[in-house]
Amino acid sequence: MINVLLAEDHTIVRNGIRMLLEMDKDIHISAEAVNGSQVLDYLSKSEKPDVILADINMPELDGISLLKELKILDPNVNVVMLSMHDNERYIYQSFTEGACGYLLKNVSADELIFAIKHVHNGGRYLCSELSMNMLDKLANSGVPVIDIPDNQIDLSTREIEILHLIAEGLTNTEMSDKLFISKRTVEGHRQSLIEKTGSRNTAALIRYAILNGFIQ
Repeated sequence: MINVLLAEDHTIVRNGIRMLLEMDKDIHISAEAVNGSQVLDYLSKSEKPDVILADINMPELDGISLLKELKILDPNVNVVMLSMHDNERYIYQSFTEGACGYLLKNVSADELIFAIKHVHNGGRYLCSELSMNMLDKLANSGVPVIDIPDNQIDLSTREIEILHLIAEGLTNTEMSDKLFISKRTVEGHRQSLIEKTGSRNTAALIRYAILNGFIQ
């Protein structure tokens, strides 16, 4: 069970996120907060949650300020930032200050749940919309980022199929329906792809696939 502390100052939004997350039997909302100060207060009195899902804009103590406080209090805590901002400055600042993930508030329930599980397993995650925006900017810049390695990682036919669908922007549920396999199986293939390629997020995974000829 993944215990999540949900920090969001808007009640309707917080309730909606809680309902989405608790649709998954592996996730439990162990506590809620309306600002960063309440998060710090909770951590000082209770057991540390597995993941903190925090809005970047909160009264009293916002998400970035919370990250700075947590870096001193407990640098190993897993924090995923939830934001309306696709500004690269916010993204860079969040990861620099110790965030493990950054999601836009319009992400699907599937991606939200996948991100929390991925971060809980030790990974870092940037939502697919932001990843693709950055990948497009990178592709249009004409600047090579990494060299293609001589020895490609061996991917199965199904993994390559999943890779193509990820590049098309399909959610786990949409891939499940298209391939007639369970969503959990899709999640397993996705996790395997990230681990095999050593990618930290979707953008890195797709970049690897393009540079290694898996995606044209």
